[in-house]
Amino acid sequence: MRNYNLSDFDAVLAISRKGSFRSAALELGMSTSALSSAIAKMEAQLGVRLFNRTTRSVSLTDAGQRFVEQVTPALKDIHAALDTVRSQQGTPSGTLRINTFATAGREILSPLVLECLRRYPEIRIDVVTEGNLVDIVADGFDFGVRSKNLVPSDMIAIPLGPSRRYAVVATADYLAKNGTPELPSDLLSHACIRTRLPNAAIFRWQFEVDGQIVQIDVDGPITLDEASLARIAVFESLGIGFFMESDVIEDIEAGRLVRLLEDWSPALSPLCLYYPSRHNPPASFRVFVELARELARAQS
Repeated sequence: MRNYNLSDFDAVLAISRKGSFRSAALELGMSTSALSSAIAKMEAQLGVRLFNRTTRSVSLTDAGQRFVEQVTPALKDIHAALDTVRSQQGTPSGTLRINTFATAGREILSPLVLECLRRYPEIRIDVVTEGNLVDIVADGFDFGVRSKNLVPSDMIAIPLGPSRRYAVVATADYLAKNGTPELPSDLLSHACIRTRLPNAAIFRWQFEVDGQIVQIDVDGPITLDEASLARIAVFESLGIGFFMESDVIEDIEAGRLVRLLEDWSPALSPLCLYYPSRHNPPASFRVFVELARELARAQS
């Protein structure tokens, strides 16, 4: 008799969704080699190939496509049944997957994620930070964290704090040598730390002038794609930096960095935890939502 595990079917769906063994393995929390071995074993038991593999791509075979189409609804029903059972747990447990971007991840880590782990030690949390906005349902996440204006309309959203702001900063040493910009347009004559977005475009610094949002295409000696690296460059007095306020507020308050052009920094949408409506969610999901609502009430 041939035995198949539920995880084998989840693996097939993850690979078909991601189009990559490596990406699917990361989602499933296993090594690429272990995932490849599991699929090879399943294909041997079925007697058909589910995937066409090349060095550059992975795609479903015709048999694999039919398999995924027929298995997907059944797996949804099975996972829904498991959720129903888990919702009755006395002790919340299991893994929650959260998709966000790096700055938001830093903002929610201590008050929400780590607090959840402190209260419910049987829960495991997998946080994925990436710049691109993803479909959290299609990509197998329980929650997303994004700015309120980026939350899909069909999702339930919980604001996690007040409006946020950008902060323009430099060291006192840089300003002593190069002068202090008084207007956003003055930045065009300064060395600035440029930022590359996930789509490879260069981020334009945003300001509010006479009620209108103005974008400044700054120039400078270095372009980076991560705030922690840009912060190092600013501390080295290489130029002026543009950050989320939360990333540099402690440096500003401690006097390590000087804040510039604050009157031109517009308010931004607050962060939101968002998720799809679920019937009988597992206890871990439910307590995480309750904790997010508790955090929202405390910060309102």
